[in-house]
Amino acid sequence: MKSTERDAPFKILIVDDEPQITRVLRTALSTQGYALQIAANGVEGLVALHAWKPDLIITDLAMPQMDGVELCREVRAVSQVPIIVLSVRNQDRQKIEALDAGADDFVTKPFSIQELQARVRAQLRRQIAATPEMPQVISLGDFHIDVPQHRVLVRGEDIHLTPKQFDLLVCLAQHAGQVMTHRALLQTVWGTNADQPEYLRVNIGQLRKKIELSDSEEPRYILTEPWIGYRFRPTGANEI
Repeated sequence: MKSTERDAPFKILIVDDEPQITRVLRTALSTQGYALQIAANGVEGLVALHAWKPDLIITDLAMPQMDGVELCREVRAVSQVPIIVLSVRNQDRQKIEALDAGADDFVTKPFSIQELQARVRAQLRRQIAATPEMPQVISLGDFHIDVPQHRVLVRGEDIHLTPKQFDLLVCLAQHAGQVMTHRALLQTVWGTNADQPEYLRVNIGQLRKKIELSDSEEPRYILTEPWIGYRFRPTGANEI
C-alpha cells in the first residue's frame, strides 16, 4: 500500500542516531512516496511526535538521551501511533522490553529493504482499519464537552475555560479512569514546553477551581496520583 492510495502521503518518523541507517531508511521509504522526518534520539522523537503527528514511528533501541524502550513508553502515554523497533540480534531483552512498552513490531538488523517495506505497509493498514473518528462530543458522567465549539458543561452548568485548560480537560477525559503522567500531559498540551512542570500544576489547580463543587474538601474529578500524575473521574464517585 503506497501513500498514493490516499490524498496526503503517510508520514513516517525515523528515530535513530546512526546516519548510515537513516540514509538507508530515507532512500528505501521515500521511493514509496512516504513523507519522512528524522530524529537523532528519543527526546527529539517526542518533540516531532507532537509537532508533526506521524502515522508511523520507526525507532532504534540504543540511542543517547532517551533509548527506544523509553521512547515507546512515552509515546504510548499519549498516542497509539504504530511503532516498529529496529534491533540487533543480541538485543533480545531490550526487544521484549520494547514490545511490553508498546512497540507493535520489530525488524532485526541487518534487514532486507523489502521486509521493512512490507512491515511498514502492514502497520499502516492496521492503523487505518483501527483508527476511529475523533469524537466531536465527549459525554462522561457529569461532563459534556463539545470539542469543536470549545464548550464545557459540568453538571449542566456552562464552564468557561482558557484554551490550555480546555485542552487539558479534553486530554484527561479521553483517558478517563487512567493515570496520566505529568510528562504525558505536559507533552500533549504544551509540546516543546514539556520541561515546565509548573505549567501543569498551575493549570490543574485553576481547572479544579472551575469544575469542582464549592463545598468539596477534596478533588472529586481530577485525582492526584502522588509523584506520578493525575486520574480523571468524571462521575465524582468512587468508581467510573
